[in-house]
Amino acid sequence: MRADAQRNRDRIVEIARALFRAKGFDAVSMDEVAKAAEVGAGTLYRHFPTKESLYDAVLEAWADKVNAAVDRALALDAPAREQLLAWLTDYAAMLTEHKGAAARITAALGDPGSPFAAKCQTYVSANQRVIESLDSALRPGVEAMQISRLVGGVAAVVDNSELPADTAASMLAVVVDGLIAP
Repeated sequence: MRADAQRNRDRIVEIARALFRAKGFDAVSMDEVAKAAEVGAGTLYRHFPTKESLYDAVLEAWADKVNAAVDRALALDAPAREQLLAWLTDYAAMLTEHKGAAARITAALGDPGSPFAAKCQTYVSANQRVIESLDSALRPGVEAMQISRLVGGVAAVVDNSELPADTAASMLAVVVDGLIAP
């Protein structure tokens, strides 16, 4: 890609990230992104043929962020409960970084046709890593998809309400207590 085209693409993604974070996916139009990024509609659509493909580009960095958060949590010199709580807290925080993302990503879990399927799979795979690492401390039968949906539900409630930030932590503690073997 030419340097000017890469700069345009990067600018579009940066502007879209800020707009999606502030307003949510549904409230942002492609025209709004093009105007804010100071590019023509043709330039925008050449890089991103759909709003979903633009959103996917905005979320690309999540995979690295997700894996780093799992690594941090599992590297803690702490009991399994604390490691799991650290991971789930980071996971919920990532889901709520962009207004509306928690519900959108959680609803897309398990749907291979979703434009967010790759991002969903990143979260499910991260949860699988946690399960494999903490297996003996977890209740039998805990599945990565269950964890993804539980945390996604908590994140969506917090994202779509006026609840205080510490509400997520207390709800996630209940989730963790339900996942840890008695």
